[in-house]
Amino acid sequence: MQEIEIEFKNLLTKVQYEELRNDYFEGHSPKKQINYYFETDLFSLKKHLMALRIREKGSSFVATLKQPSKEGLLETHDVLTEKEATQWFNNEVYLKENIERQLNHLNIDQSDIKYKGKLTTYRLEKIVSDHTLVLDYSTYNGHEDYELEIESPSYEQGEAFLKEILQRYSIKSTKTENKIQRFFNTVS
Repeated sequence: MQEIEIEFKNLLTKVQYEELRNDYFEGHSPKKQINYYFETDLFSLKKHLMALRIREKGSSFVATLKQPSKEGLLETHDVLTEKEATQWFNNEVYLKENIERQLNHLNIDQSDIKYKGKLTTYRLEKIVSDHTLVLDYSTYNGHEDYELEIESPSYEQGEAFLKEILQRYSIKSTKTENKIQRFFNTVS
């Protein structure tokens, strides 16, 4: 399965996060999800501007390969069993058909792909004006951060909606790396 993801991100302070949470998510509890990240020791995926993760939500595990697209990111997904996910965590990565097809032409040997660590996110999410508004609190490698994310049907609409929220709450627009990049910035 594949999809194009068009999203906009902005890091927040804890105070900004709490203000947005109170206004948009009063009475809602965040859902926990864990992202497990994979890469080769030579950062072969990063060199191709790609990233590979398994996301655990409840008792489900989905492997996702993210790669650049004309507009947004192309995400390729494969569902894993808990046993398959555990094999990946033990550096026994066996790619399934969708992700394997995407990586085949890059000459990346799946046996070179290793588990590098995890990032835990507590996510609040709701639909607002045809956009998905997301507030994330994430912890990883002794770090924590707060993030506003807008998922949108088009680049122009998403950019305008993010700008509107940032202006309304007097939040400075910042170039925000995605979670995978932020995670790998903390790995030595």
